[in-house]
Amino acid sequence: MKRLLLLFFIILGSNIQAQPEKSDKLYFSDALVMHLPKYNQEAKDAYRHRQFKEADRLFDTFVETKLKGTYIDNFKFLNLKGKEVALYNYKKPVYLLTYASWCIPGKGEIPALNELADKYRDKIEFVILFWDKKETARKLSKQFNSHINVLYVDETRNNHAYVVENLKHSLGLPTCYLIAGDREIMDIQRSVFHPFNISKKESFELNYEAINSAITDNLIENSTKQEPINLSVISPE
Repeated sequence: MKRLLLLFFIILGSNIQAQPEKSDKLYFSDALVMHLPKYNQEAKDAYRHRQFKEADRLFDTFVETKLKGTYIDNFKFLNLKGKEVALYNYKKPVYLLTYASWCIPGKGEIPALNELADKYRDKIEFVILFWDKKETARKLSKQFNSHINVLYVDETRNNHAYVVENLKHSLGLPTCYLIAGDREIMDIQRSVFHPFNISKKESFELNYEAINSAITDNLIENSTKQEPINLSVISPE
């Protein structure tokens, strides 16, 4: 009888130890539920009064105090073959940039992304997410090189409402999510906005510097001194 009791407690103890510990991670979607309504109201007031610097400050503060350090959800998108792709399928850190066909990037932004995707292809997954139909995403994908993963979500089909609500309607676009290998959000940034009358070379340099800094500050450990920018990727005006 004693042996049976002893065996029972051994089995019980091993089962308890085998159970995974409850995760104390805060996920991105949960943080939005808790904090997005207040941010939206404050940002709406700032834009209504044309206080654009205050609106930028509110966004930066919201990201810094409420979203950085949370963990991105395992959102699911579609690739250009129509196959579902989960964000957690990527094992490297992820540079995720959300776009739409009507949101025109700066003239040097895509060349800068292509150059940096070449540079960091062994360390980072570059993902461009279009809020568009498959045909539009396929057409736009031709601008990006083979080291950039182009995905899309067709909002009109209403199959990805959860993703749209959390990634598009929460922070707008274009928005960049810098996601570490363990899926922690290191930072969330908006694209570089500059006057349209600057040259393609100037636009490229501004975007390259901003994107490269975001990557080395958040996704690359022990980053080395920045290498010279390859301006040969810029085609003549």
